[in-house]
Amino acid sequence: MDVTTVAVLDDYQGRAREYADWASLEPGVEVEFFREPISPDALALTLAEFDVLVLMRERTAFPRSVLEALPNLKLLVTTGMRNASVDVGYLRERGVTVCGTGGTAGAAAPGVPSTAEVAWALILAVCKRVTIEDRAIRSGHWQLGMPVSLAGATLGLAGLGNLGAAMVGPARAFGMDVTAWSQNLTEERAAAVGARRVSKAELLSGADVLSIHLVLSDRTRGLFQAADLALMKSTAVVINTSRGPIIDQRALVDAVRNRTIAGAGLDVYDEEPLPAGHELTALENVVLLPHLGYVSEPGLRNMYREAVEDIAAFLAGAPIRTVSPARGPG
Repeated sequence: MDVTTVAVLDDYQGRAREYADWASLEPGVEVEFFREPISPDALALTLAEFDVLVLMRERTAFPRSVLEALPNLKLLVTTGMRNASVDVGYLRERGVTVCGTGGTAGAAAPGVPSTAEVAWALILAVCKRVTIEDRAIRSGHWQLGMPVSLAGATLGLAGLGNLGAAMVGPARAFGMDVTAWSQNLTEERAAAVGARRVSKAELLSGADVLSIHLVLSDRTRGLFQAADLALMKSTAVVINTSRGPIIDQRALVDAVRNRTIAGAGLDVYDEEPLPAGHELTALENVVLLPHLGYVSEPGLRNMYREAVEDIAAFLAGAPIRTVSPARGPG
């Protein structure tokens, strides 16, 4: 009997095995779960014998140079319906099928509620000094600084798709004004979700909280540089639950360290997992989370369940939820 080998990567919390019925796949399918990240140098050697890869979106990069060293690869499944870390165009040229999850027409955008919750957790943690004062109490101190009131403040949204729009309701409940900008944002879209469209410069200069909700692409990579952050109030904070490279990381570290801005709340980074001892970890006025935006039990169960469906459909000769090259890198 021919054996189909499946590698499930970046299962950070060790839940993939229990969150889907992998045993339902036809006899002869062997699944191996990788909890620890695989270094770029070891990817080809570790995965060369596998027929199927299941990826958690954008946790591990698969550029052409790595994919060329995977001769047995026949199917790549990514959570979500786009993955900027995979050269989908090359895989299609090679005849490798690429499938995703959560892409059925009319379905709610996967991860939106969870990501919005994480963004608000970061906003509140930074503005209310949650981590700073928590550490202070544990060290025997009391009320070291002044929390920021959100009532009357301005939430500036970079991006007003499903994720950005999900931020508006809580902001209004807190009594905040909401502005928004992206390259293609219209007055009608902004008004429809309760935000006010402004220019990029107005977004930066007027925001007390700048929250990033853009898709990483060639157009948005490095979109916010040192000159952009210099437009912001010294009392403003930056929140990023989208993708790290949208903000120039060097510029952000310098702005926080030099108090050009008051602080930052980050769930995403240029390199993930964030290396131990990274300079961001030494900045008191930065709150760090380990890319939890789309991580929830219901969300992960759905992603892995659909990954199993994708594999079963491929083995049956009728692939579903195929991803086109246009929705790959960029």
